[in-house]
Amino acid sequence: MGKFIGKILVTALAALIVSYIIPDTNIDSGTTAIIVALVLALLNGFVKPILIVLTIPITILTMGLFLLVINILIVKWTSYIVPGFVVNSWWAALLFSLLLSFVTYLIESLINRTQAGADE
Repeated sequence: MGKFIGKILVTALAALIVSYIIPDTNIDSGTTAIIVALVLALLNGFVKPILIVLTIPITILTMGLFLLVINILIVKWTSYIVPGFVVNSWWAALLFSLLLSFVTYLIESLINRTQAGADE
């Protein structure tokens, strides 16, 4: 449970950072960012696998690029579900999903590097 909460908090921080970088996105507050992270986790955990299975033929046909469309849909759905989270365009949703993954990876790398240094 602790790892899940940590992952949600890291994703929330990353979402706040990314929303400042991309002009067509906005997150109202830290609380909204945590809710965005939770909704993204739920959609990625339950809805995304179903969408991937249902779209296997088109994903194969596009050599995997259709997975980007699924990521866009997940971000847009999150913006419809969470008040205070705005994504104005499909391009913004694409950039948000890509940058969110990258920034989350960077933050987790920094945390892991810090923990590894503390263990020595």
